[in-house]
Order: sequence, then C-alpha cells, then structure tokens
Amino acid sequence: MIYYSLNGKAPNVGLEEAVVRGIAPDKGLYFPEEIKPLPSSFFENIESLSNNEIAFEAIKQFVEGVIPDEDLKDIIEDVLSFDFPVVEIEENIGTLELFHGPTMAFKDVGARFMARCLGYFSAQNIKQEPVTVLVATSGDTGGAVARGFLNVEGVDVVILYPTGKVSDIQEKQLTTLGANITALEVDGVFDDCQAMVKTAFLDDEITSKRKLTSANSINIARWIPQLFYFLFAYKQAKSKGKELVFSVPSGNFGNICAGMVAHKLGMPVKHFVASVNSNDIVPEFLKTGVYKPKPSVATISNAMDVGDPSNFIRIQKLFNNDLEALSKKLSSFSYTDQETKEAMQHIYKETGYIADPHGAVGYLGLKDYLNRHPDAYGIFLETAHPVKFLPVVNEVIDAEISIPSQIEQVMHKEKQAIAIKNYDQFKAFLLK
Repeated sequence: MIYYSLNGKAPNVGLEEAVVRGIAPDKGLYFPEEIKPLPSSFFENIESLSNNEIAFEAIKQFVEGVIPDEDLKDIIEDVLSFDFPVVEIEENIGTLELFHGPTMAFKDVGARFMARCLGYFSAQNIKQEPVTVLVATSGDTGGAVARGFLNVEGVDVVILYPTGKVSDIQEKQLTTLGANITALEVDGVFDDCQAMVKTAFLDDEITSKRKLTSANSINIARWIPQLFYFLFAYKQAKSKGKELVFSVPSGNFGNICAGMVAHKLGMPVKHFVASVNSNDIVPEFLKTGVYKPKPSVATISNAMDVGDPSNFIRIQKLFNNDLEALSKKLSSFSYTDQETKEAMQHIYKETGYIADPHGAVGYLGLKDYLNRHPDAYGIFLETAHPVKFLPVVNEVIDAEISIPSQIEQVMHKEKQAIAIKNYDQFKAFLLK
C-alpha cells in the first residue's frame, strides 16, 4: 500500500515511512492510495468469524508488502486481547464498550497496534536509529500510548498534556510509568500541546538530531486500526435486521473517520453522527460550509476539547471534498455540559447504566438522530470507563463505582512530569 500526503506536496511513501514520519514533510496527513472494498461474502458471513479474523481481513491491504501475514496475525492477537461488547440499554439503542483494555479507553487498540508495528520495524532493521514518539493528549491518548509503548525497544515516548485539563486518573496513567516514557505538563490547553508537536516536526534543528513520529490519531498506524471495533459492533448488531447508525463522541475525529473507512470497506451503515461538546467546529461547518477552527473550550468531556480537529480533512477526502455527499452520511450535534449531565442522569435513572461524560454526549447525538429516523438501530460508543471521570460522575450520579484493577494499580504511584510553558522550553528538552 502506498500512502500520500493530503497536502499533495510530498513524495508518496510506504507503510513504514508513513508510520515513522507520522506527518508528511509538507505538513499533510498521510492517506492510503486506495481503499479496496472487501468481498460481500465477508459481511454476509461475519458472524462466523472471530474478532482476530475480522481484523486481519480488514487491515491486510493497508500493510500489504511490509508486514507478512503471520507477523500481522501475531500483532493482532496481541492487540485484541480484550472484549468489545455491545450492551443494549434501550429498545433499538446499544452502547459499544471500548474500555476493557489496559488503560480502559478506546485508544488502547490504535496505540498498541502502532507500538507493535514500530517494534516490528525495529526488529527487522537493527541499524535503525531510535525513534522519538511525540504525542499531545487531551485525556486518554496519553495513557494508552504510554502503556502501549512501554519498554518497546528503540522507541522513546514524550507526552504533552495540558495542566489541570485531564482527570486525576488520566494524569496518573501517563505520568507514572517511567522507563522510556516522559510526560511534559504544559501550561495551556490541548491545542497548545498539539501545536507544539506539529511545530517540532517541522523544526529542522530538532529533526536533524532526532527521528520523530507522532502517536496521535494523525498517525495512520494509530488511526486505521480503530475501524476494527466498528466491524465487531456490526457483527453483534447484524441480527437486529435494521439499518445501523453509529454515534461517535468526537474530538480529533480520528475514531469516527476510522468508522467511515470501515464503511468504505463495505460495512453496511445508514448514517454516522459526530457528537461533540461545546467545541462545535464541525456542526457549524456542516451548516455553513465554512470551516472555522477556534480556540478549544474546556468541558467535562475533556478528551473532546479540540478546536481544530486534525482528522476532519481525512473525512472530507473520503467523500472527495463534496459537502453534499458528506452531509448525506454524517450529521453532527453539539451539547453543553448541562445537557451532558442531564443525559448521564437520565441513562442511569431509566436503565441503571453508568455512562461517562463522553458516552453521554454520544447518547444525546444518537437520540437526536433516531427521533428523526426511528426505524434504525443505533449504537453509541462508550469510549472510556466512567471511573476515569469520577469527580464528574460522582457529582451527577448517586452510585458506587468500583475501581477496576487497571486503574487501581496506578492510583498510588508517584507522578513524574516536567513542567513547560512554551515551545522554546519544549524544543530545549528535545535537543537536550
């Protein structure tokens, strides 16, 4: 598979270079040259396939010629070592739980897949210089990347996160591992962290001394594997006999973009809903046709506090930059913190299910869509375990939430983070 830059001013590359570079020299995101639909028989018989078999068939074309089939199967088996259940909470509404992995967030899949790919590349080329993975996080990405890359040979990880803008548990997950993982606590918001990462990739003084890549969803090895669990959900919902709608809590839009790639592979989907918090850039774009990034607003669903979602350009490319065609397949709705809290209370009162703030936003978007299209079956994504947002959940819901072992093991560890205020300090750290 060949990958090209969406800015169109950089050479085409293979999988390994696209993963190691993260972002193209012209600042563009890499995109696969072709997305070949899977045979219809794959979806007709998907109930008979295991999750590993589904994932292998779905991603094989994207790594073709670089990772042999048997090695790819080993990577997938390692990555998909936990469950992805669809839990029905109301008639015609289910939630896809993506929090059963090691850091209890949906990003475990992409982070682990990318880490295993870099580990594979390193093992194949003993002369390969060490890679420094840079990642900006608004919440769960940092912990998932830290855990996924921990002790991976030939890889150092530097995580930037905004001070006071991630939950205590999220902070513990990305600041307590040590080894090859370093956390930088940035005096700012997520957009500042993301801007620093993007600037570093274009800074010749840094790139001449360190080989950099990114583990945000801008990296194809982080982004593409997220299509797996949409296929797993389709497998579980197929027997409903209704058209399927996915509502995805969206911040940087990598997750919903991966779902749309699954659709391009042939997965039957009636519609996608990008459910967002007060950072309403995409809903406004779909209304006006004008894309206007703006500074992010802090909310209780902090992992979605993004004012310029990087992956939306990939979504536009999937629809050939045709707004009318995109609007037929994608809706996007914005919700306030108060609406989110009310949704959390409603879900718990009516069903007994405890949703985290991000899942609650996904639920609201799905309900809005199904009110207009009641004949569909809807799935909203629960992207993180509610225990990761205890201060918010405890304020809203009167329920006892037990601490899972994945969280318990980091709760009492000591935070290790380096405080930085600006890009110059970040650059000095990288050069040192």
